[in-house]
Amino acid sequence: MSSDKAVCKGKYLTTVFVCLASAGLQSALADSYPVRPVRFIVPFPAGGGTDTVARLIASPLAERLGQPVVVDNRGGANAIIGTDLGAKAPPDGHTLTFCLPASVAVNPTLYRDLPYDPPRDFLPVIQLNTIAIMLVAANTLPVKSVAELIAYAKSRPGQLNFASSGRGSAGHLSVELLSQSAGLRMVHVAYKGGSPALSDTIAGQMHLMAGPMISAIPHIKSGRVKGLAVMAPVRAKVLPDVEAMGETIPGFNASIWHGVLVPRGTPAAVVERLNRDLNSVLSLRTIADRMAQGGSEVVGGSPAAFAEVIRADAGKYSRLLTTAGMAGSAKR
Repeated sequence: MSSDKAVCKGKYLTTVFVCLASAGLQSALADSYPVRPVRFIVPFPAGGGTDTVARLIASPLAERLGQPVVVDNRGGANAIIGTDLGAKAPPDGHTLTFCLPASVAVNPTLYRDLPYDPPRDFLPVIQLNTIAIMLVAANTLPVKSVAELIAYAKSRPGQLNFASSGRGSAGHLSVELLSQSAGLRMVHVAYKGGSPALSDTIAGQMHLMAGPMISAIPHIKSGRVKGLAVMAPVRAKVLPDVEAMGETIPGFNASIWHGVLVPRGTPAAVVERLNRDLNSVLSLRTIADRMAQGGSEVVGGSPAAFAEVIRADAGKYSRLLTTAGMAGSAKR
């Protein structure tokens, strides 16, 4: 054998051995992980809808990991405080961060001084669910459908008000998307939470309000407020008689979602293990049923699929906020 061939063969064998060693190391890492309790940062206070979902999956995830999964509520600043904490955690898989569009798709455009950068600081693990946003109307508003609302609002530019849980919230941005899509001009009134916004809509102080479906369901069923539309392409199973916004505006989708992130640099084998175990949790019938009661549907899937969802929503909200003159308008 010539010396050149020997050198080539040596390099080839070295490459093979390195690849095998790396694969073996990754496999061993996945098998040994986790070695201590896993911290699950939820960037919202305890008791809310996001916290409920996080705690719903924490217990069955702990069973699969063989270590406790401790929910750590770090609310404040529109999810910035907790999300930034997760971004700066050691990348070893022992800190998970609960996320939603506000934290990784809206805030990067809305805030001019965001302390974290989602693509730079995080790796996606899994999308947990999708959550319908419900548009409700005060009983005093003389409309019964999306088409009637659009016609009524167009004939009264700037005269209708709508409430949300805050500037840049899912409810706020969903109505902004409706306004841009249908050519409407309505006045936004930001509240310090969804409950007071809904209360004032029920009382007739606000014409409209948009927010997560779970909060509105009992009031729609009792007749205290009108459910105008699910702000999604198709109707929600939990309220099949309420029309979907997509029936009037094709392609309309203001649904939100929950997901799980880890700090960038977390080993691929650990990400794969977490994804596999979380998909297993989401396959449980009890989990799907509990989520459905709150107007959400289980999704699951791969880290790559979730990364694409985040990328698409970041683009959508960047365009929406820029058009609305809100890009870079918020400060922590």
